[in-house]
Amino acid sequence: MLLVEDNEDNRIIYSTVLRHTGFEVVEALDGLQAVELARRLLPDLILMDISIPEMDGWEATRILREDPTTRNIPIVALTAHALADDRERASALGFTAYLAKPIEPRAVVAEVRRWIGMSTGAPPAAN
Repeated sequence: MLLVEDNEDNRIIYSTVLRHTGFEVVEALDGLQAVELARRLLPDLILMDISIPEMDGWEATRILREDPTTRNIPIVALTAHALADDRERASALGFTAYLAKPIEPRAVVAEVRRWIGMSTGAPPAAN
C-alpha cells in the first residue's frame, strides 16, 4: 500500500501500525511522489492526505483516476478537510473512502482491511 502523508508524526504512526498488523507500506511525502510511486508500484490501496506539498491530494487523485493503469486502485482520503463539501468533492473525484483527521490508527487499519484485507505474506492472526 502507498501512504501519502507529509506530516512526519502521522506518517510514522500510520506506517508503524500498518506494518505491525502485516501490511507492506511505501511512503510518499508529496503529491508528485505519490503519482510517480502509484504508477510504478501499482499498490493495492493508497492512503492519501489532501494537504500535501507540490501537488495536493485532490489533484494527485484526479490524475490517478484519469490514468487507465491506476484508475481502479482504491484511494482513501486521510484529511482534516472534514466539511460536507469536502466529502462531496472527494466522492466526485473518485476517492473510495474518506477518513477525517484526527484518525485513530485502529480506524486506519480497519479501513485498509475493509478495502484490501490482509496483505500477501502477512503473518496469521494470533488466536
